Parts: sequence; structure tokens; C-alpha cells
Amino acid sequence: MTSPAQTTPQALREIAAAHPNEPALVDGAIRLTWADLLDQVRVAARALIARGIASGDRVALWAPNTHHWVVAALAAHSVGAALVPLNTRYVAAEAVDVLGRVGATALFVAGPFLGRDRAAELRERVLELGIGTVVVIPVESDATTPHAEPSPVTLSWDELLAQAATVPETVGEERAAEVSPDDIADILFTSGTTGRSKGTLVAHRQALGVVRGWVECSTLRAGDRYLIIPPFFHNFGYKAGILACLVTGATIVPQATFDVPAALALIEAERITVLTGPPTIYQTILEHPQRAERDLSSLRVAVTGAATVPVVLIERMRDDLDFEVVITAYGLSESAGFGTMCRPEDDAATIANTCGGPIADFELRLSEAGEVLLRGPNVMLGYLDDPEATAEAIDAEGWLHTGDIGVVDERGYLKITDRLKDMYITGGFNVYPAEIEQTLARLDGVAESAVIGIPDERMGEVGKAVVVRKAGSSLTEADVIAFATGELANFKVPRLVEFRDQLPYSAAGKVLKRELREEKS
Repeated sequence: MTSPAQTTPQALREIAAAHPNEPALVDGAIRLTWADLLDQVRVAARALIARGIASGDRVALWAPNTHHWVVAALAAHSVGAALVPLNTRYVAAEAVDVLGRVGATALFVAGPFLGRDRAAELRERVLELGIGTVVVIPVESDATTPHAEPSPVTLSWDELLAQAATVPETVGEERAAEVSPDDIADILFTSGTTGRSKGTLVAHRQALGVVRGWVECSTLRAGDRYLIIPPFFHNFGYKAGILACLVTGATIVPQATFDVPAALALIEAERITVLTGPPTIYQTILEHPQRAERDLSSLRVAVTGAATVPVVLIERMRDDLDFEVVITAYGLSESAGFGTMCRPEDDAATIANTCGGPIADFELRLSEAGEVLLRGPNVMLGYLDDPEATAEAIDAEGWLHTGDIGVVDERGYLKITDRLKDMYITGGFNVYPAEIEQTLARLDGVAESAVIGIPDERMGEVGKAVVVRKAGSSLTEADVIAFATGELANFKVPRLVEFRDQLPYSAAGKVLKRELREEKS
């Protein structure tokens, strides 16, 4: 028996050979078979070669879930480049920081979308960053969003693809064949406790290794039709979405923004079998008045996590939405996005209250302090340009220190009980208070601040900023939120602001955040 593909270019060619005429991607009017998708990726890859993109370069993507994202990502992999997905909620300053740190040579960026034109936001900085290729991806724009003026360094999607004609097909195939399992597949950025984001380096063999572990537990298979709501810039959308379909032959059905009526219509029209995302996705579907009007009987598999999951929600997902398989999972970017998962046969209480057992050859244990440690071939290669932080995260024995506190039961199932780093999760996104606190420190009138996560029925948790004003300041809650909105992605912006005369401190001079969290708002 031949071993499974260890690079995404190889995996794409194998799945296209096995299922050439089966649907690979459905995005509105765009319907591609696996053979079609491979053809489009080959063209885009040759176009990138024509633009001078070399093996080992970094190609960034700042766009919502569309078929263009899938083609661009797989084309970047096919030329040996590392993919750098950018959070679509980033403000321009956050995107510029990441682009500069990775030294991106190419950027795919969305055109006008949801009131913002990201290409316009970066227009003045592209030349400074030295990005030679900027491709504007067309998305459904709203009429109120102004379009960017054309720039000498930007190309339309069609203009990029036209350049493929200058590169022979054999050159594209040779480049794809040269990609090694140990080459960097992706660099996903995750904030750290210092407040500055860190890029996690993950190889092709690791990305595919964790995905195959995820697929085994989720039961994803050829013939499934997978509505991918989690954003492609996140491991949940990119690896547990695109790459999971790539190794199974399931159909990718992307949704650019989560809209419940549109999602319900897609489930009915496309006979969706697989739906993943944070608990809020399922809660909003269950509560929506149009749910009863739609035929959702095709649904088979649900995978959730990234927040507290009530037992009653698991039961309603099984009973009211009639999912055969409902499972929860745990992972982090440093473990290539994955770590543990429940199994299909687990009961509702187990699924709601634990994150399951290790997958994808991970070993799991707890430190003396109760910190969750993971070890295995799929722990990240390290942080981008940060050997000191890498050494802090991965010890001499290869154990990844996750920063999460947990307990492990007699079955080897993990339950997360606390977070060493004070991180909280809002709507499926990790939020690191130190980053927000550093941002608020730049606001005139703020003497000091502490940010905590507080429970929220819809989002799991939301941010609350406890602020001490400078003497004489008349700073208001609206001022703080407005400032944060201009400096941070919206999921990081605190939803509540409380003013105090002082913060609670320990004898060692650390803010007692546990005390703040335990107080009733």
C-alpha cells in the first residue's frame, strides 16, 4: 500500500486522479470538479512563477472565503511558497506588521467587501513593504464601499492568470514535484502573552498529518458536502476545511460571511452534510425562525469547540438538527491547529465537558502545575524568527507547553479548566488581553488597564476592560471603545468598560485578574 501524500501539491494530484469528475468546490455559480480545480491551480501556479515567486517565498492572503482563496492557497503551495493567511478582521496596521515580518513577496487581497477596501488601505504601504505582486480578488461588494484607485503594482485576478501563458506546463509540474514534506506549508499568526503576534511554522507533512487525524474522528469522506463557515485564515477553515476536503474528496462549499438565512438556504439547496464552527454557529441556527422552513435533513456531521459547549446544545444538535456525528476538539496553532478530539460514539456529556483524546500521533500529559503538554511529529517547527520564544514553548524533551490548564480522565480525555495566559475565546477567536492592554495604554487618559473575558451567551466570552483614568481625565466608555475599534480587529475590541480608582494587585505587583473575573459585573 502506498503511503499517503506528504505535500499538498501531491495530495491535490492524487485526489484529482481518484475523483476527477466529482465536485470539488461549489461557490455560487462557480462549480469545479477535482480535475477542474487542479487545472485552475496549475494555471495560477504558473502565473506566480511568471511573477518571480520562488520556492521558500511567502505568499499572503487577506480575503474572505471564496473559491479564489482555495485556488490561490493551493497555487502558492504548488510553487513551494509558504502560505500566510491574514485575519480579515485585521486593521491595516496589523496586516502591515505581519506582511513586513514574513517578508511577503506576493499578496492576494480582497476588493471592496463589507464596507472596507483592504487593497485601498494598503495602497500606500505596498511599495514600502517591497511586495512585488498584489492581486485583488473580486468579491461581492456593497455599493457603499469606495473602490481603490488602480495601483501600478496591483493586478486583477484575470490579469494574474493571463501571465501563466509565459510559463510552460512542464515547469509548473516540476516545481510542484520539488516541494518537500519538510518545506513550510503555512505561517499562521497567533498573539502571545507579550501582546505581539507570533508566526507558527508548520511543514506540509504536519499540516496533512493533523488533518488526517481530524478526518478520522470527524468521519469526513468522499461524497460529503461541507459548508465551510469558519474563515479560511483560521486553522478551522483552512486545515479542518480546505485540506480535510483535499485528502478525502469531500466538496468545499465556502461561505464568505456567516448569514443564517443564507446558510440555511445553502444547506437545503446543496444538500450539505458537514457543518463546523464554534458553538454560536449552531445556537443561532437552532434559534432562527426560518429553520423550520428549510429541509436540513442532509446534515450528518458537526464539529465544534473553541468555547464552552453546553450539554443541552449537544443534545439539541443531535435531536433537533439530527446530526449523526457531533464531536468537540481542542488545538492551537503551535500544534498545527489540532491536538485532541472526541470520538463519534461519545455521549453528550463527554462531548460537552471534554475535548477528547489525542489524535494525529500526539502524546498528551500534564505538568506538575497542571499545564497541558503535547508532544509529537506535528508540533510546530517553531516560531518565525523567534528562537527564544520557541525554546520557551517547546522544552528540551519536545513537549509543547500550551499555556492551558486541564485535567485528564481515566480514558485519557482532556478537559480544559483554566488558561495560564489569561487568553479568552470570543466567537471562536483567541483573544490575548496583553495586546489590548498595550493598545489602551496609548490612549490619552488611561493610567492602566486590565482586560478579562466574561461569559456571553452568544459569543462564549467577550472582553471587558477595567480602566483606571489618569488624574483629571474625563475619558468615557465610548472613548475607549472607539479608540480600540480604530486600532484592533473587532473581535479584540472590549464590549464593556468599567472605570475604577485602582486595580487589585498581588504582593508581587501583578494584577489579580482572577479576582476581577470572579467579581459579579
